[in-house]
Amino acid sequence: MASTEALLPVTSLQDPLSESRSDQIPETRRRRPIKVHLAVYSGLLLIALYVTLIVTHDGSKAEIATESRPRMAGVSEKSNDGVWISSDDRKVEAFPWNNTILSWQRTAFHFQPEKNWMNDPNGPLFYKGWYHFFYQYNPNAAVWGDIVWGHAVSKDLIHWLYLPIAMVPDQWYDANGVWTGSATFLDDGSIVMLYTGSTDEFVQVQNLAYPEDPSDPLLLKWVKFSGNPVLVPPPGIGAKDFRDPTTAWKTSSGKWRITIGSKINRTGISLIYDTTDFKTYEKHDTLLHQVPNTGMWECVDFYPVSKTQVNGLDTSVNGPDVKHVIKASMDDTRIDHYAIGTYDDSNATWVPDNPSIDVGISTGLRYDYGKYYASKTFYDQNKGRRILWGWIGESDSEAADVQKGWSSVQGIPRTVVLDTRTHKNLVQWPVEEIKSLRLSSKKFDMTIGPGTVVPVDVGSATQLDIEAEFEIKTDDLKLFFDDDSVEADNKFSCETNGGSTARGALGPFGFSVLADENLSEQTPVYFYVTKGKHSKLNTVFCTDTSRSTLANDVVKPIYGSFVPVLKGEKLTMRILVDHSIVEGFAQGGRSCITSRVYPTKAIYGATKLFLFNNAIDATVTTSFTVWQMNNAFIHPYSSDDLGVPSST
Repeated sequence: MASTEALLPVTSLQDPLSESRSDQIPETRRRRPIKVHLAVYSGLLLIALYVTLIVTHDGSKAEIATESRPRMAGVSEKSNDGVWISSDDRKVEAFPWNNTILSWQRTAFHFQPEKNWMNDPNGPLFYKGWYHFFYQYNPNAAVWGDIVWGHAVSKDLIHWLYLPIAMVPDQWYDANGVWTGSATFLDDGSIVMLYTGSTDEFVQVQNLAYPEDPSDPLLLKWVKFSGNPVLVPPPGIGAKDFRDPTTAWKTSSGKWRITIGSKINRTGISLIYDTTDFKTYEKHDTLLHQVPNTGMWECVDFYPVSKTQVNGLDTSVNGPDVKHVIKASMDDTRIDHYAIGTYDDSNATWVPDNPSIDVGISTGLRYDYGKYYASKTFYDQNKGRRILWGWIGESDSEAADVQKGWSSVQGIPRTVVLDTRTHKNLVQWPVEEIKSLRLSSKKFDMTIGPGTVVPVDVGSATQLDIEAEFEIKTDDLKLFFDDDSVEADNKFSCETNGGSTARGALGPFGFSVLADENLSEQTPVYFYVTKGKHSKLNTVFCTDTSRSTLANDVVKPIYGSFVPVLKGEKLTMRILVDHSIVEGFAQGGRSCITSRVYPTKAIYGATKLFLFNNAIDATVTTSFTVWQMNNAFIHPYSSDDLGVPSST
């Protein structure tokens, strides 16, 4: 990889947002802060913060530390360390991982850096024929720290070329990390990037950057605005509670608008700012939205979805046929919650369609009911779709990550649209390009009785794409509903009802992936059907990692959620298996579950696939296809990759 020294931002170059631009406006006054926090000392605090952030600094560059800095609150760092120690295994030594097992864990078609730590996706976009993906990256170790912006490009969202680091913490306003940010396309097609910097005093501020050479399709060099920071925490907002600016959208008055996550006490909030030049901002008195008792909102996302069509929408689209989605990553729980509602452009507020499942409420909607966090969408103008990226952290110990030399992957990019049948939830689906990795396939049609486990002959089962549909025998359903002793169960939980070993009349049934021949290690992905109100069925989609590995230093949860199944629909699921990651999609993507698993025996050629029906009374018929999946080409770029003549 080329040296990054020559790619450090140069602040003396011409600013594409310079004063000569027609949309430049004079410095504007901030609007009054949030009313509940008006106090005499607020203005003094703001002045003091500006003095601390600006007056006392000389703007000198900071070198990237060779050792990880101490961890700081308020960032997406690994948080499961020590969980296994507090379990029943606390007196047992950690599993003796070896290079053979650890090497198998590296994925084949999910994006991850060559080595070291990765977390949040940043500023994804499509530009001059290339998909760009930036990400939080530690170039020095497999643990969080020394955060820079990694950078990769792709023609198809599947095969990736690693590019030199895009931005490093070389200014006082981002000395402790170039944190999460978002890209916005201006009216003339140029790009601006807003990102959070952690200052040398550990204050979270918002900064502006832009490409040095807009004609470069690879966007190799980035310039930081000489007037950074462009936003600092307003009065009443904590110095470490102000981060992750969104992509900007156009208002009806022609201004640009962004939202930034924060909290006031235990209330999660999204602050609203308007701008015309991305340098000066007006803060609204009102909030885009707030939900009590949800804690800090980070990585907030805000975008429109069509009520009538299945295509994506540009972030600025609004109108009667549009709903708006707010997503927030909950710092307290590390869960990405979203809600669907109505946005009022005139007063910059958003109202949920159903307040009982508002953003961050424990019973509310999630992008993913497994391990999936700090997600970010972008509008792909190349194919007219909205694409979702999500960070998939590890569930093993930090010591194991250090031993293998890397930590975290990104989920397969997903399209995201409003469910035009229910109008109450989103549907997510792997981008169509993932099918290009499909190799040989086998189709199966089976009927499996209660208490049955059947091996599925597909050879090695380490890299698979499975699409399946299930039906419960009609006579079994009739007997189930006619049995008055079976009570309605609207509170069934995969997590608390024993996982895939808990037998019921109509479930569980599905697949055991990443299993060894004797099923001593297995990860079941399955449906469980219960009786609901008014003689209706409730369907739950689950993934059980509790038996996924014999290792003791791994967190092995059972994940799940109810999934809507409409009249006339069969039960359908899709599963992507890629070494240590399993992604499940139920009912066309109404419910999604991502898991990290670390088998010690079910690896390489010993990995098997099983079909099972653990129901007590139900016979299930299924039709499914299993594809072997090829490796994606993910490697450092070269002139040949880029179509550039070699200089040698």
